[in-house]
Amino acid sequence: MSFKAAAVQMCSGVDPVKNAAAMARLVREAAGQGATYVQTPEMTGMLQRDRTAARAVLADEAHDVIVKTGSELAGELGIHMHVGSTAIALADGKIANRGFLFGPDGKILNRYDKIHMFDVDLDNGESWRESAAYTAGSEARVLSLPFAEMGFAICYDVRFPALFRAQAVAGAEVMTVPAAFTKQTGEAHWEILLRARAIENGVFVIAAAQAGSHEDGRETFGHSMIVDPWGTVLASAGATGEAVIVAEIDPSAVKAAHDKIPNLRNGREFSVERIADAIAGGVAA
Repeated sequence: MSFKAAAVQMCSGVDPVKNAAAMARLVREAAGQGATYVQTPEMTGMLQRDRTAARAVLADEAHDVIVKTGSELAGELGIHMHVGSTAIALADGKIANRGFLFGPDGKILNRYDKIHMFDVDLDNGESWRESAAYTAGSEARVLSLPFAEMGFAICYDVRFPALFRAQAVAGAEVMTVPAAFTKQTGEAHWEILLRARAIENGVFVIAAAQAGSHEDGRETFGHSMIVDPWGTVLASAGATGEAVIVAEIDPSAVKAAHDKIPNLRNGREFSVERIADAIAGGVAA
């Protein structure tokens, strides 16, 4: 059963209420184009590098404006509404980078906490330590929906192919990668990573992104994208500003890709041996 999917590109600021209003406007636009599954980017609710200022406006899940708005939109529009992620205050003082999938009745069908923390030092001077404030998730899920089997990831997770392979082996047909990629890393790797995850697993990949210059001073890459199981880019947004991209998703294309290249079925267990003697010219036994 095919369905129409949308990726909503945003340029979230520091005010969750304003970001919720922008999300609602764009999601309604996507539903107006016929999308029955709509995804928003990572950190839909707020991009704020000042963690003291961020904590001052964070809420727990029960009181978060993005969670409330996402639920209301799903029920109002009768869609599967995927808040790619938003920052949720935890009881221990840390934060969850958490995605939510709402069903057409507005109820939460799935939560996913980003597993891999973005702790990097880029050569343009940017330094990020996500683990200093956020609690990493530890559970990957594949969710059975009326239209497809869906797997979940967030941003930096895309650099860890084992996560995607495990979900594909578990039956995922569509992988989701909402993101807030930096401009530098996005220019180098965004498209090739998304297409690689689609090709190597024979799945659709839907990736809604943050885009442009944000109030907190960061710059994100944009180029929200929907990729098919053969690696073809079905839809793509620009580098800056809001956008809605839509594509038809036919899960039968996943089986067709697996029939052509059955690498999930052909995978084998193997061991790895490090042969140090080779450096010194020795011969391994």
